[in-house]
Amino acid sequence: MAEMGSKGVTAGKIASNVQKKLTRAQEKVLQKLGKADETKDEQFEQCVQNFNKQLTEGTRLQKDLRTYLASVKAMHEASKKLNECLQEVYEPDWPGRDEANKIAENNDLLWMDYHQKLVDQALLTMDTYLGQFPDIKSRIAKRGRKLVDYDSARHHYESLQTAKKKDEAKIAKAEEELIKAQKVFEEMNVDLQEELPSLWNSRVGFYVNTFQSIAGLEENFHKEMSKLNQNLNDVLVSLEKQHGSNTFTVKAQPRKKSKLFSRLRRKKNSDNAPAKGNKSPSPPDGSPAATPEIRVNHEPEPAGGATPGATLPKSPSQPAEASEVAGGTQPAAGAQEPGETAASEAASSSLPAVVVETFPATVNGTVEGGSGAGRLDLPPGFMFKVQAQHDYTATDTDELQLKAGDVVLVIPFQNPEEQDEGWLMGVKESDWNQHKELEKCRGVFPENFTERVP
Repeated sequence: MAEMGSKGVTAGKIASNVQKKLTRAQEKVLQKLGKADETKDEQFEQCVQNFNKQLTEGTRLQKDLRTYLASVKAMHEASKKLNECLQEVYEPDWPGRDEANKIAENNDLLWMDYHQKLVDQALLTMDTYLGQFPDIKSRIAKRGRKLVDYDSARHHYESLQTAKKKDEAKIAKAEEELIKAQKVFEEMNVDLQEELPSLWNSRVGFYVNTFQSIAGLEENFHKEMSKLNQNLNDVLVSLEKQHGSNTFTVKAQPRKKSKLFSRLRRKKNSDNAPAKGNKSPSPPDGSPAATPEIRVNHEPEPAGGATPGATLPKSPSQPAEASEVAGGTQPAAGAQEPGETAASEAASSSLPAVVVETFPATVNGTVEGGSGAGRLDLPPGFMFKVQAQHDYTATDTDELQLKAGDVVLVIPFQNPEEQDEGWLMGVKESDWNQHKELEKCRGVFPENFTERVP
């Protein structure tokens, strides 16, 4: 009998729940069709919108925090393997082996401690914060159902009162059901009206505490890790000092050598070889030449004495108006002795090279030299200077031979497609100042052997 009674109660409850669902569904349809009014609470709806937004933001923060923790775990594993590799390659007879092993152990412990504190102070707090949302969400949904029950009971009571043939018993029962539905709804509504705004305002303090904890933990972690890295650096510096003779050699980046460029360069070098003994005429006496600028290259003095007034040979790139007399009387054009040229050429390798550059001079009313008489300090297309930090031995005819300290003037490639990654085109500053011939002096060199200078 007890079992039958229990089954009867269960069946009755199921039937009641089914009836409630049908009534609610009917009420919602009537409300959507506009045949029944719906109780609205705009303030509560705004609270629900804030709740949903807060839940979305919290869920995203939890997901990103878990991703961050996974990244910390991955970095821990990578750091551990790297230190294990260092321990394996660190030979027993090398100084600082015990210190390096101790640093590796402390490094592992520091990563583990950082990860655990992030879990305790950030992730668990995050989980607790989000743990309150499911219950409130279900209560919001239940409140919505009770509001539909209340509206349905109200509409039923109103329809009985407005009916032509009134049944007082039905009206009384409908009124009783209305009061009951209203009481249940208002109890849930009042509780949520208090909790939702409070939950919304709590988000600020939660975000502050969470990110302060993460920032503080990360700051302390990096401070401690920085100390370990400094200690490891000291150990390696000590190792380097005792094995300084076996330093790592800097190597140039491999390049695809352009055979076409090498052939063109060799051809141009042979075709453009400068003629010896060319001398530019000196300005006539009394010509209105501009004030010269003098550049002196200090070289060893000649073994034998040189006549103070002897004319010095000009490099092929000097301007046509350059004065060629240093410390003596300038001879007029055409007054030079035949043997003077040979003498001056013989002394060109030993005499101090004095280069006098002038602005265009006017001779017999005609301007000579034009724009080519200006200063030629830099090669065409000059971009910037670099200085060689290591010696480099050229392996092909189109490469520059570099010594540590050489300054190179970088210029663009004539054909950008010939440039290999990690290589630059340029001319050594010393070669340029001496020859002023780009085709003769330029070449490619590895960029990683040099450093850019002002």
